Amino acid sequence: MRNTLLVKLFLVSTILFSVTVFAKDTEINSEETKTDLKTEIDEYIQHHLKDSHDFSLFSYTDTEGHEHHVGFPLPIILWDDGLVVFSSSKFHHGEDVATSGDNHYKLYHEKIYKTDANGTINYDAEHHPSNIKPLDFSITKSVMMILITGFLMLLLFGGLAKSYSKNNGIAKGVGRFFEPVILYIRDDIAIATIGEKSYQKYMPFLLTIFFFIWFLNMFGLTPLGVNVTGNIAITSALAILTFLITNFTGTKDYWKHLFDPLGDSMPWYAKIPLYIILIPIEVLGIFIKPFSLLIRLYANMQAGHIVIMSLIGLMFIFKNWIGSSLSFGLAFAISLIEILVALLQAYIFTMLSALYFGFASEEHEHAEAH
Repeated sequence: MRNTLLVKLFLVSTILFSVTVFAKDTEINSEETKTDLKTEIDEYIQHHLKDSHDFSLFSYTDTEGHEHHVGFPLPIILWDDGLVVFSSSKFHHGEDVATSGDNHYKLYHEKIYKTDANGTINYDAEHHPSNIKPLDFSITKSVMMILITGFLMLLLFGGLAKSYSKNNGIAKGVGRFFEPVILYIRDDIAIATIGEKSYQKYMPFLLTIFFFIWFLNMFGLTPLGVNVTGNIAITSALAILTFLITNFTGTKDYWKHLFDPLGDSMPWYAKIPLYIILIPIEVLGIFIKPFSLLIRLYANMQAGHIVIMSLIGLMFIFKNWIGSSLSFGLAFAISLIEILVALLQAYIFTMLSALYFGFASEEHEHAEAH
């Protein structure tokens, strides 16, 4: 076995040496070109991370230098002294001015501004656009993926519910894969952290939030180029839901613990100096908990996309067999790790939400038992 291992190591070393010797030189000739390429890669990564008003699958440049985008447009829905609806294809990926009636609109950094026929963008002293920005209710790429994920969840778990009713509580088809996950969330997350008495009213939210985040994270790893959970607005909305459910379902013992954490353990006059410090900390904790939820999910998914896209970009910078192969290998390895992270982040968000719900549903007898 040891000899076999040595032979394998020798073969790998020989292959790497041969690649080093016979690799063709395709290096970039000028520092200026390399800088332009790095800037282009950085802009591509930033474009990938942002939301957009059209769904671009990929783009290519023809022999004449014209860039072509392959995808499909999405509906633009604006409120500008009335409802304005048109297709995002009118913007032509931000290159053209869209006209609707007597109004002209310009897509600038994925934000829609009212402008003139020439697409003029005015700036203030801080170089921010000063044009009027109508209310934007458009179906963006992120919104579309949320709708697709919601429809997919409705289809999957609606079918699972029907299979339960038809087969005497036995899952059939795809539901067999998701049933153990549902049972795990119920038994090891909801019941373990909330308790058997109160867990059922939180189960619909916990199941929805877990599969919603998990599916969106997995879609983000596909070539579709979506980064929904890497959008801080999305993670903020999810964290706000946890915040509202936690505080609106909180029992009197939960609120008493916040504003009277010491209870009857000491006289009231002795508690006043301590409460000057303790109560603000407890109240601040109400807002820190959902904030930690949104930042954790946002930062992890955003960082994963940045790392993978940066490693892929290095392939075009190195432009040789060794550098490009190593970049591809690292990108592939990080992609495999991101599959685990996609599930892990959904689990952490659900677990912490259930933990906060457990705090909110605590009762006096339960607190004394512990």
